[in-house]
Amino acid sequence: MPYRPPLIAREYFVADPPELPVRERGEEGLSALTRAEVVASDGQGVTLKGDTSADETLIVQLTVAGEGVIRVRLGQDPDARTRSARAITLVTPGRYGGASVEAGHSRVVIDAGSLRAEVRLDPWNLRFTDRAGRTLVEQAPARPDISGRVRTLPFGRSTADGVPVAYHDTFVAPADEAFGGFGESFTPLDKRGQRPLMWNFDAFGAESQRAYKNVPFYLSNRGYGILVDSGAPVEFDMCQSTHSAVQIVVPDDLIDYYVIAGPAPAEVLSRFCALTGKPVLPPKWAFGTWISSGFFRDSQERVLERARKIRERGIPCDVLHLDCYWQADGHWSDLSWDPEAFPDPAGMLAVLREQGFRVCLWINPYVSHLSPAFADAARQGFFLRRQDGEPYVADVWHGSHEPSGIVDFTNPAAVEWFRGLLLDRLREGVAVFKTDFAEGVPADAVAFNGMSGTDLHNVYTLLFNDTVAEATREVAGHGMVWARSSYLGGQRHPAQWSGDVDAVYPAMGSTIRGGLSHGLSGVPFWSHDAGGFTGTPTPDLYIRWSQFGALSPLVRFHGTTSREPWEFPPHAEMGAVEAIRLRYRLMPYIYSAAVTAAETGAPMMRALCVDHPDDPVAWQADLEYLLGTDLLVAPMISADGTRKVYLPSGVWVDYWTGEPTDGGRYVTVSPPLDQIPLFVRHGALIPVTEPRDTVTEDPLITLVVYGVPERESRTTIRDLDGDTIVTAVRDGDRLVVGADGPKRIAGVEFAGPGIPVVIE
Repeated sequence: MPYRPPLIAREYFVADPPELPVRERGEEGLSALTRAEVVASDGQGVTLKGDTSADETLIVQLTVAGEGVIRVRLGQDPDARTRSARAITLVTPGRYGGASVEAGHSRVVIDAGSLRAEVRLDPWNLRFTDRAGRTLVEQAPARPDISGRVRTLPFGRSTADGVPVAYHDTFVAPADEAFGGFGESFTPLDKRGQRPLMWNFDAFGAESQRAYKNVPFYLSNRGYGILVDSGAPVEFDMCQSTHSAVQIVVPDDLIDYYVIAGPAPAEVLSRFCALTGKPVLPPKWAFGTWISSGFFRDSQERVLERARKIRERGIPCDVLHLDCYWQADGHWSDLSWDPEAFPDPAGMLAVLREQGFRVCLWINPYVSHLSPAFADAARQGFFLRRQDGEPYVADVWHGSHEPSGIVDFTNPAAVEWFRGLLLDRLREGVAVFKTDFAEGVPADAVAFNGMSGTDLHNVYTLLFNDTVAEATREVAGHGMVWARSSYLGGQRHPAQWSGDVDAVYPAMGSTIRGGLSHGLSGVPFWSHDAGGFTGTPTPDLYIRWSQFGALSPLVRFHGTTSREPWEFPPHAEMGAVEAIRLRYRLMPYIYSAAVTAAETGAPMMRALCVDHPDDPVAWQADLEYLLGTDLLVAPMISADGTRKVYLPSGVWVDYWTGEPTDGGRYVTVSPPLDQIPLFVRHGALIPVTEPRDTVTEDPLITLVVYGVPERESRTTIRDLDGDTIVTAVRDGDRLVVGADGPKRIAGVEFAGPGIPVVIE
């Protein structure tokens, strides 16, 4: 379980994870694979019969699942499937035409191009190397310590009372190995010394190992990644129990994992997305500002007044978000308008659309037992059930609101019912839904398809978001949601935000860490509540968080109290609005980065290790990031106004002053309150445009040159109408700028000293 300090009362939740049994002193039940023999082989892999230390026979399968990808399975049955496969497929293995297999009596070698698996059959040993033969990762045997006790779980399985409870594997971890990933983890970026548990929590913030979005995947600075295919509460011990080993415990019917070659993190992520699906690109307007009603009572009159103020005050904004109170209090979430507060929703939506606003509605997959819709839905079996067959009415709100039924998305009839409610709202003119919660499936619930709550818990969010995305795509033409909970493959559900973070500086810091870890897990389109969610930010924190939000993949202002800029002192409103305008100015650059992320799986908000994998500091620097490949963003993480920023190798240009600084070192910055520490890679060409009220479909582009090139600089502006390759070539004492593609460069600016420009 996640660590809790002593003397703090533990909060129990209806959807807490089940715990594995603890082995008593001297108790049997641990078995390790000791030897194996080949029983079948083809050009893509081998099947082996394995003997264990407990005199069991298990089946091992090693197969090529794509170029640079090898799959490992261990189970009782060669046809075993993960329990979550009853509801959804998480991983789709590929093939590699150049694969080869050498299967002998003592040794097996599987070649997947940039990755090789080498197996010694007796005694058993498995290691993975790159094309040159360098060891990437190797299984660790179950070595005893001086007392004779085994301290790590070997490649094998464990039983309790004669019943298998988990499969496991352990890998050798060199002393300098660093790890990233595991989804939206709010802990330090390097996961060494941590123990991530793959169980979606209602995390009540962004400052612990409890995570809303878990992805059973990590990548290493040694040039590989490991992906576990399971919806179970998989546990990773990343050198916590012993500093020399990574342990993986899978409480499922088998262990099924993929070793993925790099060597760079971007290459690992590209292969990861080939297995789990490419990210879906949100519509262009979604990259504009989202402004919320906040978590308090709303009405049609207030929404229209909010829209009027936004336009009058010149605040760029594309989306208005209506949170819980578009529905009647106590009915959440039956997807019906509160008729008193919103007497004419279709008329309101039409007015807002004329003003350039899209509208997002908050929903979740729970229905209060007080809602008029509850009784009929329960009678028709649309909710998860208890063991006795009664609807599971659960305290999914931690006592703050009425208990609710949980929509059962394994029941096709329930899916159609819920989908029909969504379609009604979409046809009225709603553009997108915020899919909140979905972490509340109790372990002892029973689903329509027979799955237990434990087996359904993590993948439930994928079923929920799939249903909403498909309905949205049918009417609105895009599959975007704004999701809090997610799991493996969730990159098909943009966007995702970091949940109920506190409105304090330290929480903003941990939010940055969550976004970076999620990006290293294949999810590029991520956001957070600018200003923090719980409580009211101080004016300076509101400005600083607005700056962080404006330079995130997507940006939304939302909280338990108002995050509307005019609700803060004039200087804070001005600071927030200037940050938003900076975002809209950078929109051609931001959208180009988004298109690339959707194609490659590399994050928009990039941990420094993505672009500098050989720099050890880049695997530790987790309070700054690259937005795209050319902008380095270092949000101010404390109220004292000073911080240290690590600049990777190369030359970096201060965005605000145009001054160049050598990288490969830390610099101390003390920016004024209206400026975020922002650096640009020397030689970068940044496309910008004039900020307007909304995101412009075909903006007029100005090119900003950061450092006159000695010979040539180049960039690619990516948009729906295609790619435009822009070059800036030094020709004596002038710069010749050309564009090949649909975009045209209207003007050129220099950050710092410049030279005459010719635009061809």
